[in-house]
Amino acid sequence: MNLNRILGLAAAVAAVAAAAAVCVVALAYTVYALAEAHIGPAGGAAVVAALFAAVALVVAWLATRKVAPKSVTGAKAADAGLLDRAIGLAKDRPLIALGAAAAAAIILARNPAIVGAIVSAFVAGNATKPRK
Repeated sequence: MNLNRILGLAAAVAAVAAAAAVCVVALAYTVYALAEAHIGPAGGAAVVAALFAAVALVVAWLATRKVAPKSVTGAKAADAGLLDRAIGLAKDRPLIALGAAAAAAIILARNPAIVGAIVSAFVAGNATKPRK
């Protein structure tokens, strides 16, 4: 990445962070104004503090929870072929599969000799298999 692109990305991140901060402050003021009308200034401040403490608690819980992987029986995993395991990985983690597919497409587009090698390997592999 060049310097202009990095600086542009940093500026975009800073703009999004500033917009999010403005939205949080506006939400806090709105909640305070609604609560102050019913329970006074101190109660309004307490409601705002409690609301944002609850939001912080939920965000912290989401960030620190442990994700348990799906259990796969040993026999099923051992019997699965390479293609079955690749399809299972794509179903479990679609973003990783998309990234791998994009990387493979870029590599194949930059070096067409790899495509020829892959095709010749499949053709040679099918020719050596005994017929039933």
